[in-house]
Amino acid sequence: MDLLLDTHIALWALNDDPKLPAKAFELINDLNNNIYFSVISVMEISIKHNKFPDIFEMSGEAFYSACLESGYYTLPLKPKHARLIDGLVLKEGYSHNDPFDRALLAQAKQEDFFFLTHDHMFEHYDEKCILLV
Repeated sequence: MDLLLDTHIALWALNDDPKLPAKAFELINDLNNNIYFSVISVMEISIKHNKFPDIFEMSGEAFYSACLESGYYTLPLKPKHARLIDGLVLKEGYSHNDPFDRALLAQAKQEDFFFLTHDHMFEHYDEKCILLV
């Protein structure tokens, strides 16, 4: 199975954080799964690290290196991913203003990957590629 990690899932996995749900740990460590991180996550961490270094201690460069060292595959941002953001199906009455989350979901959907997340905002999407743990 191909899994695209949400930014927080990747950070928790890299840091052996107890916040990482057991199911996510199991999926990430299953050798039958291909684990991907997005350049969008690198950008998100870089922006947040520069703005709030006391809260986001890991830089984008350190995150990128740690993902590669962990054997994760890089998913670049492609025009077809960006174009799909407008087509994501959010249930009526809900909005989601986080552009990083929406871009990551669009990437997973376009590539036919599962998007592994712990963010309950994704419960409000009608997308089959979301794997909420």
